[in-house]
Amino acid sequence: MLNGIKKKVFEDNAVPADVRNDEEQSVKLQQILELLTSAGYYRARIKGLADFDKIVGGMTWCIESCQFDVDVDLLFQENLIIGQKIALTEKIVAMLPKMNCPHRIEPHQIQGLDCIHIYPVMQWLVSESMKTRKEMAHYVQTFAVNQFNKNNYYFNKYLFDKDEQEESNIVKNVMLAKSSLNYDRSTVPSSPVYEVKETDKQYKLAFSPEKHITESPALQASKVLEKQKEILQNKVDSLTDDKNQLHNKFLEIKEKLSETRRRKLSLENIFEKMKETDSFTDVELLTKITELLMLLDKLKIQEKEFKDQCHVDLNYFEELVKEVQTKKPQEELDHDVKYEEQKQIIHQLRLKLAKRNRAVASLIRKIDDVPSRSELTQYQKRFMELYNQVSAKHKETKQYYTLYNTLDDTKLYYTKELSLLNSVQDNYKQAMSSSSSREQFIKQFELIVEGVRRNKEKLEKRRTEEICRRDALSRQLVTLMEQQRKYVAAVRQLTIECRNNELLLGRLRGS
Repeated sequence: MLNGIKKKVFEDNAVPADVRNDEEQSVKLQQILELLTSAGYYRARIKGLADFDKIVGGMTWCIESCQFDVDVDLLFQENLIIGQKIALTEKIVAMLPKMNCPHRIEPHQIQGLDCIHIYPVMQWLVSESMKTRKEMAHYVQTFAVNQFNKNNYYFNKYLFDKDEQEESNIVKNVMLAKSSLNYDRSTVPSSPVYEVKETDKQYKLAFSPEKHITESPALQASKVLEKQKEILQNKVDSLTDDKNQLHNKFLEIKEKLSETRRRKLSLENIFEKMKETDSFTDVELLTKITELLMLLDKLKIQEKEFKDQCHVDLNYFEELVKEVQTKKPQEELDHDVKYEEQKQIIHQLRLKLAKRNRAVASLIRKIDDVPSRSELTQYQKRFMELYNQVSAKHKETKQYYTLYNTLDDTKLYYTKELSLLNSVQDNYKQAMSSSSSREQFIKQFELIVEGVRRNKEKLEKRRTEEICRRDALSRQLVTLMEQQRKYVAAVRQLTIECRNNELLLGRLRGS
């Protein structure tokens, strides 16, 4: 009778993840959001975002701010699909041991918002992020101060040199004007008007603006020369350091040589004394003296070789210093031009590399969109859970329908019985008034009893059919359960064989 009832529409909402929604979880979640907000991740305040997006976004933000070498795909985005969320949480969990995180967490704990275990990890990430930001701020401040001092030093030096040059030019011009005035006064007849005019003329020439204009090419050439001088000075300093190191090494070996010579003299004295007294009875001492003498000869040879090598290196470095000091500026300019060309080539290659990296990242994202074995396992597990829930709900609904049909049939039969009893009660007195009416009443009553008997037989037949159908389904269920056991055993055996196959492939690749 289930098919005879109208079909009803049931709305099945999405089943949430298995999360323990108690008071402690809520408190930890609120503490995590407050911790992220205090650290500077203000997206945690947005009420429209899901808690999963806030937590995973905060963890990704902390990892990125720690200046750590992370995976190129460790990038959080909103509205991710379930596969991308699983991949992102797995990458976050894989990054934590690389960052030396003292706490451990699993991907399913992040997906299930297990805030009790997430809180210590988040607390450590925020502390590391704040520490890295402080170090970066200190470095930037030091670099800015250094750059300011550097630029300010060169600017002040440039102004000082410019002022000094202008003062020297003014002094030269004044002295020139003075000498010319003295010469003119000695050759021209004395006249007050003429002297005033000539003096005015000479001072105008001496202090004309054209004398104080600095030519820009000369300034540029001086800057280039200063830069070349600085480069050459650095090279000279480097070569001087190398020379000092070699000199120190030479002094050390010289000290060792003097020590060896002293030991040689002492051994020779001992040897002479023993030779005079003919006391060569001690064979071990004689062997030791012989070895020391051989060692002395080797050290002499090494000393000579080292001196020769030092002289060669000294000549090489002196020639190199002379070459650096006498190097022409044009060669440096050629090197600068070559450097700029190489820099441009490297820039073009970096652009091409960036395009290739973007293409590779796009292909990797497409590959990641294909679910892996672990994702398929999680999908299968989730589908099985949903199937079990739907099956339980369907079974419960079916029981409700069966109960409803049974009660409805019972109600129908009770209604018919009640109407029959009412009609019998209403017609009983009239039917008993005469014999013909009584016979007709009895016949109608027998017809009713016969109809009830036929209905009973139909129901008994239907009951027998349902029992047979139940027995057939029970036998089919037993057969299917047996097949399921065989299938589970085959799957277990296949899993073991696949695992062995992977191990053999790994060994084959390793060899």
